[in-house]
Amino acid sequence: MIAEAEPMAEQGPEMEIVHLLRAVAVELGAHSARFAQRHGMHPTDVRALIALMDASRSGEAMTAGRLGAALGLNSAGTTALVDRLERAGHVRRVRDDRDRRRVTVEVDERAVGLGWSHFGPLIGRAVELLRGYDERELRAIGSFLAGMREAAAEDGREA
Repeated sequence: MIAEAEPMAEQGPEMEIVHLLRAVAVELGAHSARFAQRHGMHPTDVRALIALMDASRSGEAMTAGRLGAALGLNSAGTTALVDRLERAGHVRRVRDDRDRRRVTVEVDERAVGLGWSHFGPLIGRAVELLRGYDERELRAIGSFLAGMREAAAEDGREA
């Protein structure tokens, strides 16, 4: 039997936002799952591509080991994932120019284009919505989302 969650003492606007955030997370997960299904991918493949694009955007090299740690995969699972993505043409392994023993994983531009064709309209809508907020409101939204991301990541580290 599943124990009922302890009810919050107050069901104010904060809880409404928490429930809305949960609903957004569910819808974003479903959107991502549709992309994965349409392109014969596993949801973890999509998470891997996102992690690789985030690393690239921040100028960080991503090794297979780092990717596996980010996704919570063991070495064998990470190798299978990278092999699968490489066979599909979504990623490539690149040897480091300075240390030939070091191999990084990079997203292929075709995968980026494929992602933009699916996620681009949603990203565009998000940008459009955010343009309706002033600078102070945008900082508040960013701060809230960064705090929630950290809280979720912290919970994952405790597990």
